[in-house]
Amino acid sequence: MTDLLVNVHEGLKPLGPDVSMVTGSYQYFHYGCDGQDDRGWGCGYRTLQTICSWIRNKWLEDGKSSSLRDVPSLPDIQAALVAMQDKPDSFCGSKQWIGTFEIFLCIDHFYNVPCRIVHVHQGSELDSHMEELYEHFTKTGSPVMMGGESDNSSKGILGVCREPMSLLVLDPHYYGKTPDKEALQQAGFVKWVPLDAFHQQSFYNLCLPLPHRS
Repeated sequence: MTDLLVNVHEGLKPLGPDVSMVTGSYQYFHYGCDGQDDRGWGCGYRTLQTICSWIRNKWLEDGKSSSLRDVPSLPDIQAALVAMQDKPDSFCGSKQWIGTFEIFLCIDHFYNVPCRIVHVHQGSELDSHMEELYEHFTKTGSPVMMGGESDNSSKGILGVCREPMSLLVLDPHYYGKTPDKEALQQAGFVKWVPLDAFHQQSFYNLCLPLPHRS
């Protein structure tokens, strides 16, 4: 596997002073980072892997290393969804994408970590969920998975800025040799995004992992 960058948001200036962001460390999983060309369908898997890396790192930091499994591969994820009877056998080896609900299932399956799904009826209503997300990052600190309808490209959410209202977005669609953090930031693969830049008529689903706090 390509060497993975850690905490690629660090050093990125927020749009305002009142922010709540991911705590702990994560690896940035993106298209092709393990040699598998998943361009066009793998963004949900990569966002899931990033979240799993955060869970794994948190448990290592907390001394919970017994029977700690590695971040699951794309074939591992597909096999798990088939085993859970969420997908048919033909799903294994396919190029079918996964969304928020599958991420919810897999995080529980691989790490026994519960999640909460937040449904946002349309992007124009994201502002009504900002305090909920702010509290999540303040109290729990885990990355959030975001998927949508017309905006159906999976992305990670790493933080919230209250004013101006914006989300810190981690985009898994990078493909190529491992860049440095500054190059990723300059290319916009991790950036602060104002709420009005999201699809205003698209619904969004958010998956908030809730690991047990020690």
